[in-house]
Amino acid sequence: MAKQSIFGRISTLVRANVNALLDQAEDPQKMLDQLVRDYSNSIADAESAIAETIGNLRLLERDHQEDVQAAAEWGNKALAASRKGDELRAAGNTGEADKFDNLAKIALQRQITAEGEAKAAAPTIAAQTEVVDKLKDGLNGMKGKLEQLKAKRNELTARAKVAEAQNKVHDAVKSIDVLDPTSELGRFEDKIRREEALAAGKQELAASSIDAQFNALEDVGELTEVEARLAALKVGGPQRAAIDAPSPDQV
Repeated sequence: MAKQSIFGRISTLVRANVNALLDQAEDPQKMLDQLVRDYSNSIADAESAIAETIGNLRLLERDHQEDVQAAAEWGNKALAASRKGDELRAAGNTGEADKFDNLAKIALQRQITAEGEAKAAAPTIAAQTEVVDKLKDGLNGMKGKLEQLKAKRNELTARAKVAEAQNKVHDAVKSIDVLDPTSELGRFEDKIRREEALAAGKQELAASSIDAQFNALEDVGELTEVEARLAALKVGGPQRAAIDAPSPDQV
């Protein structure tokens, strides 16, 4: 995975507007779950790529340091060879002096080569260092965004559970509403009212029957008095029937 593509991917994810994504989602919780998985996978990929980039940078820095050190060492060797040549030339040994001067030149040439390699690597190291710093910042941003996503997901999950519980309570209360004629309690109440009305009707009917019986008894009493007076007439005549008849006070 190229460093530039990794950096672009990190930048895109860090700039992602979570709220806008949720507004467009049909199921925000599923959207958050997917985002958490995407961010987690991207963070793992980014960590691996950044680690590789850092490793390459450290190799460049090590090579650069070796070039700098080699340039210093070849410079010291050139200086030592030049001094030895000067000593031999002062002693009149020109042949040996030229030999050490040639060694000094070889050392100086290698010093120049090492310095050139170190100088050429410096801009690359600086650029790689900048990339690594940006990748680290982007990675930290992704981790922060991931924590934000997890917090948002937990918040929505908790709110969804509360809303579900509230709906269940509302439905339960509605199902036992005694004012609802279609509810079980409403139908049961109607049944009781019909039973009460039936009992009242039977009681009223029974009362009417008893009153009729008492009225019949009164009629029987009147007939009995008539029979008594008739018997008295037969025995003693009208006067006797009137005398024997009970007075109104006695009745």
